Amino acid sequence: MTDSTPAESTAVSDPVVVEENGQCEKEESPEQQQPQTDTESRGEGLKMDQEMKITDSADDGGLLESSMRLKPHEAQSYRKKALVVSWVSIVITLILAVVSFTVSIMRHSASAFGFAFDASLDVLSSAIVLWRYSNPSAVHSAHREYLACIILGVVFILSSLCILGKAIHALATKVLPQVDNFLFAVSIVSGLLCIILAVIKFMLGKKLVSRALITDGFNSLVGGVMGFSILISAEVFKQEPQVWYLDGTIGVLIGLIILAYGVKLLVDMVPRVRQTRNYERFE
Repeated sequence: MTDSTPAESTAVSDPVVVEENGQCEKEESPEQQQPQTDTESRGEGLKMDQEMKITDSADDGGLLESSMRLKPHEAQSYRKKALVVSWVSIVITLILAVVSFTVSIMRHSASAFGFAFDASLDVLSSAIVLWRYSNPSAVHSAHREYLACIILGVVFILSSLCILGKAIHALATKVLPQVDNFLFAVSIVSGLLCIILAVIKFMLGKKLVSRALITDGFNSLVGGVMGFSILISAEVFKQEPQVWYLDGTIGVLIGLIILAYGVKLLVDMVPRVRQTRNYERFE
């Protein structure tokens, strides 16, 4: 007799999993599960990419670049420093403005009047920066930033017109500046204080990516230059009386610089305010 042996199956049967209710369910092999996993991963990746693009577009419209550069506690620390510097700037420049107005009246100096007006402008610009950073949650708000810059631009233009008017009048009527030690002292102190404030404001503005702070620093820098210009024009007039027009000429030059900066602020910032007006919720 020939023993009959069961024929071995050449096909490998799929593993079967028996559930508690007696029903059988076919278990998928690792080779079958891999394509599905890859497909799901790709789908999740595409979804995340789309969400990131949407988030980035919203951030570009409503938040400044500082939101990506600074951690929350760093941003708040720089915001508090900006507030302190603004208050210090308001106190110092207010005193300088009063003193410079007095000097300009007593000494008939167009440069002193220009500096006094620029110091008054510095008080206003620092007050605008205070408003800009008064809300802790709006430290990265692009809309608030651009709106502050527009206000600064308008103030710059109005102030420049007053400075130009005074300087042109001094040139037309040939007003001669009077030189003394008091004028020198005011020029040196004003120039040094304003330049120090300008440097600090520039540093903070760079950290916070704030055009408003940088503009405030620019105004302080102009004040420092005008403070030293009083000293220079007075010394030149003392040595060369025929160069009486230097004082008024410097006043005209400073007025034109402030006017150009104010116009540029408006041209740059008005379209941006319109673009970010829908993102006021960040404030």
